[in-house]
Amino acid sequence: MSTATSTGRQASGSHAADSHDRIRVHGARENNLKDVSVELPKRRLTVFTGVSGSGKSSLVFGTIAAESQRLINETYSAFVQGFMPTLARPDVDVLDGLTTAIIVDQERMGANPRSTVGTATDANAMLRILFSRLGQPHVGGPQAFSFNVASISGAGAVKVERGGREVKERREFSITGGMCPRCEGMGRVNDIDLSALYDERKSLEEGALTVPGYSMDGWYGRIFAGAGLPMDKPIAQFTERELDTLLYSAPTKIKVEGINLTYEGLVPRIQKSMLSKDVDAMQPHVRAFVERAITFTTCPECGGSRLSEAARSSRIRGASIADLCAMQISDLAEWVRDLDEPSVAPLLTALRETLDSFVEIGLGYLSLDRPSGTLSGGEAQRTKMIRHLGSALTDVTYVFDEPTVGLHPHDIQRMNDLLRQLRDKGNTVLVVEHKPEAIAIADHVVDLGPGAGTAGGEVVFEGTVEGLRASGTLTGRHLDDRASLKTSVRTPTGALEVRGARTHNLQGVDVDIPLGVLVVVTGVAGSGKSSLVHGSVAGRQGVVTVDQTAIRGSRRSNPATYTGLLEPIRKAFAKANGVKPALFSANSEGACPTCNGAGVVYTDLGMMAGVATPCEQCEGRRFDASVLEYHLGGKDISEVLAMPVAEAREFFGSGEARTPAAARVLDRLADVGLGYLTLGQPLTTLSGGERQRLKLAAQMADEGAVYVLDEPTTGLHLADVENLLALLDRLVDSGRSVVVIEHHQAVMAHADWIVDLGPGAGHDGGRVVFEGTPADLVAARSTLTGEHLAAYVGA
Repeated sequence: MSTATSTGRQASGSHAADSHDRIRVHGARENNLKDVSVELPKRRLTVFTGVSGSGKSSLVFGTIAAESQRLINETYSAFVQGFMPTLARPDVDVLDGLTTAIIVDQERMGANPRSTVGTATDANAMLRILFSRLGQPHVGGPQAFSFNVASISGAGAVKVERGGREVKERREFSITGGMCPRCEGMGRVNDIDLSALYDERKSLEEGALTVPGYSMDGWYGRIFAGAGLPMDKPIAQFTERELDTLLYSAPTKIKVEGINLTYEGLVPRIQKSMLSKDVDAMQPHVRAFVERAITFTTCPECGGSRLSEAARSSRIRGASIADLCAMQISDLAEWVRDLDEPSVAPLLTALRETLDSFVEIGLGYLSLDRPSGTLSGGEAQRTKMIRHLGSALTDVTYVFDEPTVGLHPHDIQRMNDLLRQLRDKGNTVLVVEHKPEAIAIADHVVDLGPGAGTAGGEVVFEGTVEGLRASGTLTGRHLDDRASLKTSVRTPTGALEVRGARTHNLQGVDVDIPLGVLVVVTGVAGSGKSSLVHGSVAGRQGVVTVDQTAIRGSRRSNPATYTGLLEPIRKAFAKANGVKPALFSANSEGACPTCNGAGVVYTDLGMMAGVATPCEQCEGRRFDASVLEYHLGGKDISEVLAMPVAEAREFFGSGEARTPAAARVLDRLADVGLGYLTLGQPLTTLSGGERQRLKLAAQMADEGAVYVLDEPTTGLHLADVENLLALLDRLVDSGRSVVVIEHHQAVMAHADWIVDLGPGAGHDGGRVVFEGTPADLVAARSTLTGEHLAAYVGA
């Protein structure tokens, strides 16, 4: 054997390339990780467990997946990298054996109101091509069926150089789009209540406008005056022309103090600035104004389909593209399967595979015209999985963030099968997960802990599932926990009546939701739980809703600012030192002048990853040195923001720094299990489970008689579920009513009353299949939920 051949082989006779069968991580220090070192087997399914905040996401997403993506991005030219997000190298000593990472996370799909399930998965694009080839009558190319393309035509003279001479030529153009001209492809039209825009008894000078952000102190006041509007006359006394200028004026050039500006009427300005955005993505005060002042109704011209009359007139086998997009995807898959057209065979094959993937992954109950912003976190994650299911790629690392979120126990088995399929094709599958049913299928388990935040960030166990059970770690001890059914349930104090509910797939549901008890609404994914609760309960007087929408916050936001805790702390500091509260905000007057209160100085390096270095003047404390001379209870404001919640609770609970308003907020943060978070930790570093519990703590301040929680166990470790149940009990025992949409069997077993929807998903669901106590549900075993709950409690 030649030397070249022998060096390519190991002593055992295997190829040298086969030795790279592990992903090696050494010395990972991202976020709270404490020099973590792990070796993960390739082409296996590895599950990462541990309490919320123990460092799972920091290791999987912030270290392994982030470095893989960064290295792939570096293979592109500098020009292309300039258009891509820049990623810094994670804080880790060695990362070896990485493969291409595909991240399937729980981030909500964009809240763009023009985005639908069909546009997000390319199913719409394929349908548009299909109709442009087979639709009768023929109305145009694929864009003639797109509700995001408007029909435009125009003509004019253009200058063209020919033979060194400039020649004018007349040109005409036209674009045939599928956008409905009435609603501009939004599917709904709005009607603005003018009385909600202004108080007609006041003048503009006196602040007559009630639109958020329209203050007369700044430029708006000068612009209105520059447009010729009387500033000191009550709006009720405006002439017809003045009122028309105020409300409907087209964009007009005006000059204010020598500066050229554009004046536009209130109504067109609001339509451009507010109504082009998704209502749910707005800031709370802007959303409250929009909901008060603007009513949305289905577009009478397109019937909500968003498409022009021409696009709706073209049909294949009697169905228009609008009809197909409105169908339940499982029905649409059957319709496409029956279509036999050799001329478009490759297109039909690709479309069939995409639609079958929807059904296979448990999303067959959706329709392609469903706005993507209305999908839950679990639905969004599974929608992103669709494009990977039929992929021919192998030796890829798939990274999943709690893929069982939003799944009924019946559906978790199907998700487990999909994860195994991806692994069996030769891929490495990394999963962050809390559910015992999903942990059970792991080939390899990495358990992080022992606690959360600064008490976590260490690998406490690495090995098999059986080894984890015997390990004695927090996860190992709780892996086989099974809640037992309540021996006695609370007696309702009244009932919340729901009659004839028809939101989405609900089929005229009549149900009485008992008050004064813990009610769990359950059922398979897509059975109509959220439609029932959010459509018929959440909007009522005295109902506080904590849903799954992500909390928004920049790196300047932290638990203290988000919960309103900083306000009483600043006032306490100001009172103790005889200065103004604004000094104790890093976003206001107290900010360090060098880093503007960010604590770090960012240097943009073009297409390379930007560099963040701690500010040399404030040493990362974010405040001006003069502000840090003021103390409360022996501590300055930066020391207080560095405290964990549990320590701050004692600090503000008694002694010299006693501040009852701050202590109340801190009590709520501790109640939801966030005692380890520091007050000044940026929101961008929190895990999904931590963010949801922070939101719950903030909204518990709202005085409501009924609390509605949408899957509060999302992101919670098995040990934390017990704490959550204790919190729900405290809420009910204090006289509140709690309604929980939930799949977790421990929460179902703990309920006083269960409302089970089904029997299936989409048009096979939308009915109440059981109402009663958990014990009755287990005894009857008449529904899927009943069967799984009976198996869970060992009945």
